Amino acid sequence: MNAPTARAARALLALALAVGVALLSGCGGRPTTHHKPGTTHQEATGGNGTLLAAKDTTGHRLREVPAAGAPGVRAELRPDSEGGWNVHLLVERFRFTPESTGGAALLGRGHARLLLDGRETARAYGPWAHVPAGARTLTVRLYADDHTAWAVAGRPVEATVRLAGTDGTASGATPPAPTATPAGRTLTVTVTGDSVQPPPSRVELKKGELLTLRVTSDRADTLHVHGYDRELPLPAGTPATLTFTVDRTGLFEVETHESGLVLTQLVVR
Repeated sequence: MNAPTARAARALLALALAVGVALLSGCGGRPTTHHKPGTTHQEATGGNGTLLAAKDTTGHRLREVPAAGAPGVRAELRPDSEGGWNVHLLVERFRFTPESTGGAALLGRGHARLLLDGRETARAYGPWAHVPAGARTLTVRLYADDHTAWAVAGRPVEATVRLAGTDGTASGATPPAPTATPAGRTLTVTVTGDSVQPPPSRVELKKGELLTLRVTSDRADTLHVHGYDRELPLPAGTPATLTFTVDRTGLFEVETHESGLVLTQLVVR
């Protein structure tokens, strides 16, 4: 083989290798949540929930996911010394991903929006945020990276707490009894020894309503919802959450297996 022919062969070989590397990088490279050119964020999400036609109060479409494994959120308030509130966002099965905002929806990722008296005030890309005083209610709602709102049973995943106005003190920020929100109803129970707080009582629910039981026990145990055959392990000192739809009517007890304590009674009509 003469010199020109050899040089041409080497050039063709180098070009083939470069093309092969580029193809491999495109198929097996680092995954990304961003959509491909020519598609919208919502089209690029694949199987991460079902995009609904319905929209939330801010005009964003809902992304429906099953209750089991759905993200959850609650908010704790602390008065700020210079006015307003410092909000601590406690999320479950969810993490904040500011680096992916504007990309495609991935289950359990995204950001939160803060609404004061129903009006969007700010976004939160982490577990802490600040809101000014003067409003009556604060709603924290979870969104995917593509700005669709995570939803269960056609309702946004959110938490609502009451504010006292402008004096920097919370009113009912951690209610002992279940409170109805657009995302369903939540009952928070704490078990210490043989004591149950709030004291066991009957909770009335409508058939088809979404119920979340959030239980903290000072010892390892198991939660059991009679009639629904739902169980939830209770690790010592760590809050555990069970969310389900009450689709049977009647009277049902919620108790612990090991200690045999009745936590509440559900009256479903």
